[in-house]
Amino acid sequence: MKPLADQGSMSRTAQSALEDDTRQLALLIQSVTDYAIYMLDAEGYIQSWNPGGQRIKGYSSEQIIGQHFSRFYTPEDVARGEPARGLRMARAEGRYEAEGWRLRKDGTRFWASVVIDPIRQEGKLTGFAKITRDITERHETQQRLQAAQEALAQSQKIEAIGKLTFGLAHDFNNLLTVIINSLDLISVRPCADLRTLELVEAASRASDRGALLTRQLLAFARGQTLAPERHDINDLLGRSMEIYRRACGPTIEFQETLNERLAAVEVDTGQFEAAILNLVTNSRDAMPKGGTIALGTRLVHRAPPEAPEAPSRDYVCISISDNGEGMSADVSARASEPFYTTKEIGKGSGLGLSQVFGFAAQSGGFAILDSEVGAGTVVSLCLPALAR
Repeated sequence: MKPLADQGSMSRTAQSALEDDTRQLALLIQSVTDYAIYMLDAEGYIQSWNPGGQRIKGYSSEQIIGQHFSRFYTPEDVARGEPARGLRMARAEGRYEAEGWRLRKDGTRFWASVVIDPIRQEGKLTGFAKITRDITERHETQQRLQAAQEALAQSQKIEAIGKLTFGLAHDFNNLLTVIINSLDLISVRPCADLRTLELVEAASRASDRGALLTRQLLAFARGQTLAPERHDINDLLGRSMEIYRRACGPTIEFQETLNERLAAVEVDTGQFEAAILNLVTNSRDAMPKGGTIALGTRLVHRAPPEAPEAPSRDYVCISISDNGEGMSADVSARASEPFYTTKEIGKGSGLGLSQVFGFAAQSGGFAILDSEVGAGTVVSLCLPALAR
């Protein structure tokens, strides 16, 4: 057996080593500024605080120690019981990891990666160790990447549909040309009786309708022939403003807000007027009980939505908005596809928006649809602005 003096010396050495380890750990935690590392008691009240917590969340030790950690959560998460759930999961499973929005002292939000570990002594829960990291930049990068991937997938889908549509419309247009010419020849034959002429007229009307559909399909597929000319958009809209008003019907209030400081654009007059009329009638049909349609123009500086990393430039945008029923996200995603419609059979071909989107793309611009159920719809037709 070692002398008592030796045993006491060993005990003091072990105690000193433990104190050194504790000081080193405390020094390490106090040196970390990229992570908020702090202790909670068993009820979730903050017992310690490090410089990383102050940098990320904005509270000094004096301001936050003794406060409940739920103050870092958004009101929505607090209402759902997320803070208590985190402690409960850590207690039951030995660890809790999550990501979500958190609040700083100044009320701003950041996207946080959170880890909660239970602390036990002799089998009894005494508190929790909590680590929080601000990963807002990474989260936003992931969101942008996801949006770009979705836009690319949608663009590829529309391109594939466009190629198929172009081929079908082109062949169908050739067939219609033969049919229409044959009907014209029948109608001028001297031996044609009244009944024959009536049938020819009905067939001609159907053929004309078919020809219109093929033009709309070609517009979507960017296969129509355009004759762009330099125009002031406000002047171009002014020529047909009365037509747009009449298209709204008696139960719709039509408003216009035209920005006077706009650059000129190059656009096919007939196709442009058809596109605006399509948007007005779509908005009218979305409000069977009446409402308001607003037409506005503005100049925007941005990159095209399908290429957000491309250089920004000026676009003249014409927006048609309504306060109708609006669309769900699923419907909005498909609204520009040809023949896709939520209208009853016989009340729409599903080609109106596809013509607008195709015309915008063929004109070097783009169209944007923004809609929410119960909040109405806004469709913006954006055309490249010419140098002044």
